[in-house]
Amino acid sequence: MSQFNDKLKTVTLKELFTVIILLFFIYFLFNYFGVVKFSPAWIYVIIIAYFIYKLRCCLSSLKNDFYRLFSGNSLKYVFLVVILNIFMSYGLLYLSNFILNSFPGLNFLVNFHLSSLYLNASLVAVGGFIATVLISPISEELIFRGVIFNRLKLIMPTSISILVSSLLFASMHIYGSIIAAFIFAICMAILYVKTDNIAVPIFAHFLNNFLAESIVILDVNNVLFTNTPVILVISFLAIVSAILIVASIFDEWNNLK
Repeated sequence: MSQFNDKLKTVTLKELFTVIILLFFIYFLFNYFGVVKFSPAWIYVIIIAYFIYKLRCCLSSLKNDFYRLFSGNSLKYVFLVVILNIFMSYGLLYLSNFILNSFPGLNFLVNFHLSSLYLNASLVAVGGFIATVLISPISEELIFRGVIFNRLKLIMPTSISILVSSLLFASMHIYGSIIAAFIFAICMAILYVKTDNIAVPIFAHFLNNFLAESIVILDVNNVLFTNTPVILVISFLAIVSAILIVASIFDEWNNLK
């Protein structure tokens, strides 16, 4: 049993949403009146600080949870989910680009999304990299799996709780990555249910974002979107990955309580 995980489950939606709404209100006022211009990423940082304060009595337990992650069998499932998700995500990006090129009237969807805590995956500056790779996974897993999923599970079946919390997570992402984000969120929730260890989805989310950002940085010539043979290979791997992920989700779904 994890003391940190048990304490995390006591954080209420009312308390969490109050903090988030207050932060966005302050962010809006500061930017509207030009008091201080700061990135939305700082909202993530403050939310993490809130969780640290709220769960300060159990931080040593979180360290033990990470030790359990690296000493158990969870690690191989984490790597498998992340690698499959990376390929599937690029396949869906190819598909969305094809749709937008075929139907230019849908281009407005690219800029139409909920501008909540979403961090642009194309940021390659050091600050943006840290925000996307480190800050985002910690805060998002604490919010969506640690609080929202756990609180929903008290009033509805686990499977429905997974779907609702995953839809909320996906809604923060732009067109072209919503489906991938939704499936990824389901995988993170299932990992969390199987292990009852929030460190598992946090690490998986970190690894996923790290690989995604690293690929963006290394692909300086945009080969992944301009080289036809590369696109065909990744598209094939994306199809295989999608099939494996969906099959795995259906298999695990039957074991949900």
